[in-house]
Amino acid sequence: MSRIGKQPIEIPSGVDVTVGEGNVVTVKGPRGELAQTMHANMSIVVEDGVARVERPDDQSFNRGLHGLTRSLLANMVVGVTAGYEKRLEIIGVGYRAALKGKDIEIQAGYSHAVTVPVPEGIEFEVPTPTQIVVRGNDKQAVGEIAAKIRKVRKPEPYKGKGIRYEGEYVRKKAGKAAKTGAA
Repeated sequence: MSRIGKQPIEIPSGVDVTVGEGNVVTVKGPRGELAQTMHANMSIVVEDGVARVERPDDQSFNRGLHGLTRSLLANMVVGVTAGYEKRLEIIGVGYRAALKGKDIEIQAGYSHAVTVPVPEGIEFEVPTPTQIVVRGNDKQAVGEIAAKIRKVRKPEPYKGKGIRYEGEYVRKKAGKAAKTGAA
């Protein structure tokens, strides 16, 4: 049995989990509502404030889906209660970010500013010009938009300039060695 898949998911008070037609799971909570279609082989049982994911048999495919489905459901419950956030750091002289309405405008060494539009369900915050905070209920959407922002200027290995996740380690490379010796 899957070690992750067999764990029950505690449903906090104020959160409503419903399984609809076509295995569509809807989770409503204080921060909003999330819906996702789960695989037809998995069955989700909600009773007594606990949700469980059950699989039909021990085939390899179903064992893999078991843990995945349980993780997706648990992420939805956390998303509508606490939400998710990713923090990014901008490193480099003249590199900065600013909010333009709800969108974010990034100066990252190009001849022009790069504007990243805010998708639905995501919010940006810029506490300092060199920090960006991405928040939302959907873990996948928060991670995807954070990756798109990082992609504007990935951290380069020689000086470490660019946009990186908070706490991300960038291994530095040695530059060209200076010539030694007399001519």
